[in-house]
Amino acid sequence: MVERQSASMSSDSEVILCLLPSVLALFLFLILIRRKQQQTRLHLPPGNMGWPFLGETLGYLKPYSATSTGQFMEQHISRYGKIYKSNLFGEPTIVSADAGLNRFILQNEGRLFECSYPRSIGGILGKWSMLVLVGDMHRDMRMISLNFLSHARLRTHLMREVEKHTLLVLSSWKENSVFSAQDEAKKFTFNLMAKHIMSLDPGKPETEQLKKLYVTFMKGVVSAPVNLPGTAYRKALQSRSTILKFIESKMEERLKEGAENIDEDDLLGWVLKHSNLSKEQILDLILSLLFAGHETSSVAIALAIYFLPGCPNAIQQLREEHTEIARAKKQAGETELNWDDYKKMEFTQCVSSLNHC
Repeated sequence: MVERQSASMSSDSEVILCLLPSVLALFLFLILIRRKQQQTRLHLPPGNMGWPFLGETLGYLKPYSATSTGQFMEQHISRYGKIYKSNLFGEPTIVSADAGLNRFILQNEGRLFECSYPRSIGGILGKWSMLVLVGDMHRDMRMISLNFLSHARLRTHLMREVEKHTLLVLSSWKENSVFSAQDEAKKFTFNLMAKHIMSLDPGKPETEQLKKLYVTFMKGVVSAPVNLPGTAYRKALQSRSTILKFIESKMEERLKEGAENIDEDDLLGWVLKHSNLSKEQILDLILSLLFAGHETSSVAIALAIYFLPGCPNAIQQLREEHTEIARAKKQAGETELNWDDYKKMEFTQCVSSLNHC
């Protein structure tokens, strides 16, 4: 009796295992049919939504040269045109490579269009991140940051720190050595942001540890949103948690000194003293500014270094502009750059466009 029952259970298990692939295939087929029907009703542009859940994220994230749009974009533009639909980072997406439409969207941001990130990226950046917020809360967070970076602070603090960190990076280069412009740009911008946000000095153990956590965090922001052990997304969430604990410990150190004794030289101290933000809001604000300031600036510096050799006229004009400033400072017996020197760098300020070639 026991043997017959055991044989029957084994037979049922085999039937279930045989049917499982067919059931899963049918389930995926029904999802695709339903999605197709929804897209037809919405009159969406042509495109391919890819696999359920992941969409075309893996193809989109394949590495490509910074001087090209990448194989993914090139193939989709060739097949569907400059405006097409896709599924990226777990979200239905309309991709635009059309300059006219992109200009229209940017000009009407906050009116006809609202800036946002996919939910997976929002989960890493945090719900109070300035990059995720919209409307009044985004405006308030932005004003807090702008008030900290006042004109007076830019003139007295930022210029001096930018020069200091630039010289620090330059002094680390060995003669006739090869280095990565992108890595050096990231090192420069991270150290500068860490100093202005939390008064962290470059090269110190806690600064270097934070930098390693931040690199892991960044890899997860631009990865497939798969929250499984070992994935870049899971590691990014873990790094985010550790980074927030580090920032929180710095907050607690400041608060122990008393509100009236908090130093306002960095963003963390300024926010603690001049805002009514909650602890969670402050943590997300600090992390989002570290992210935004680091990524945009480092990419701009690296691309400028890459493109400048192709424009000898621009390099010559840069040399002339800075040689003249250096000559004037030597005659005045000065060494450090100041705000007046920065205002004289008219060509330097627009060098990224290389319009003079």
